[in-house]
Amino acid sequence: MISHFEIEPSWQAILKDELAKPYIPSLAAFVANERAGSTPVYPPQELMFNALLQTPFDQVKVVIVGQDPYHGPGQAHGLCFSVPKGIPPPPSLKNIFKELVDDVGIPDPPHGCLLSWAKQGVLLLNTMLTVRQSEPLSHQKRGWEHFTDAIIHKLAQRQDPMVFLLWGKSAQEKFKHSHTAGSVKIHAILTAPHPSPLSAHQGFFGCRHFSKTNEQLKKWGKTPIDWSIS
Repeated sequence: MISHFEIEPSWQAILKDELAKPYIPSLAAFVANERAGSTPVYPPQELMFNALLQTPFDQVKVVIVGQDPYHGPGQAHGLCFSVPKGIPPPPSLKNIFKELVDDVGIPDPPHGCLLSWAKQGVLLLNTMLTVRQSEPLSHQKRGWEHFTDAIIHKLAQRQDPMVFLLWGKSAQEKFKHSHTAGSVKIHAILTAPHPSPLSAHQGFFGCRHFSKTNEQLKKWGKTPIDWSIS
């Protein structure tokens, strides 16, 4: 077990070789040093690997790739695009909900916590797993990208198929960078613009990724995701 890193057992086993690489202690030391500073770091230490904790490797059915955690107080809890109950949904999440309601006809979600999705096998993975308060991308190029590349690579190699939802250029490029050629043929890859207000109207709205995901899961004989939030 790496100092400061507590990872769900199935992921610990799958990422054993990655966790032994030289950059991991440096990354752990960087995060620990940042947390010891005067500026808060999000999410809290115990939620840093929440995505892996809530969705074990063999239970992943859908992967959604985000960028870095929300950088406002109380927002980040280790699941991309999600915020804890009681925290107002940020703009991108509001747009996700708009498409969700239009696509599958669920009631308008009363809060922004996506934990129920994670529990059903939706891996809500950010590219970077920590961030400094009010400083987006402040923890980029410190090692997180290598670590999350390894996660996506391991998933792409898995012979049990899954759906990858890649919203925006950053997620799409990360996926291309992370997987090995030929390893993803059994998976379903759905792409769309990012749900940000800057790009949602360029094709995210109307992408119908939620219903398309469930159609694909049914084709594979898998239980569809209940996208409703209550």
